[in-house]
Amino acid sequence: MKRMLLAIGLCWTMGVSTAYAVTVEGINIADKATVGEQALMLNGAGVRTKFFFDIYIGALYLPTKTKSAEQAINMKGNKRVLMHFLYDEVPKDKLTKGWTVGFEKNSKDLAGLQARLNQFNNFFQDMKKGDEVAFDFLQTGATTVTINGKAAGSIEGADFQKALLMIWLGKEPADDDLKEAMLGE
Repeated sequence: MKRMLLAIGLCWTMGVSTAYAVTVEGINIADKATVGEQALMLNGAGVRTKFFFDIYIGALYLPTKTKSAEQAINMKGNKRVLMHFLYDEVPKDKLTKGWTVGFEKNSKDLAGLQARLNQFNNFFQDMKKGDEVAFDFLQTGATTVTINGKAAGSIEGADFQKALLMIWLGKEPADDDLKEAMLGE
């Protein structure tokens, strides 16, 4: 017991934390997440920038780490993308326009996704600095959205999951540097 307390004390004194994998823009990003009953590990995290402004931190959690976007998108099991907003305020209309553009650039069947994309866009509000959004990609094919710890809604369909993940990891991601960071590069 004394050894364990000494080890904890040394880690605390040295600033070592086992609860966080990385710090991005002064925000501690947890090294693990649980989706359903499945433990996930942080694959990577980075900052979404637009016109030299830091908009949000994006973190990708997977069952196993990968540097392959295709593998991350198609990996079996639960997944999570966590967004932590850095910018003072991102209005709902700009956020939902961004989702729509991301789907347009990366989806082959936008018409088949449009009704669900509209439903998804209705989950959002104006996002302020410090707000967090968790996208849980469930093995069942559902995608749940949680905003600041409160359930916002759920969308069915593995095709929707893939299209949403491709906003960050697709061939035309919202931010190339964020894609690389989320893939641990």
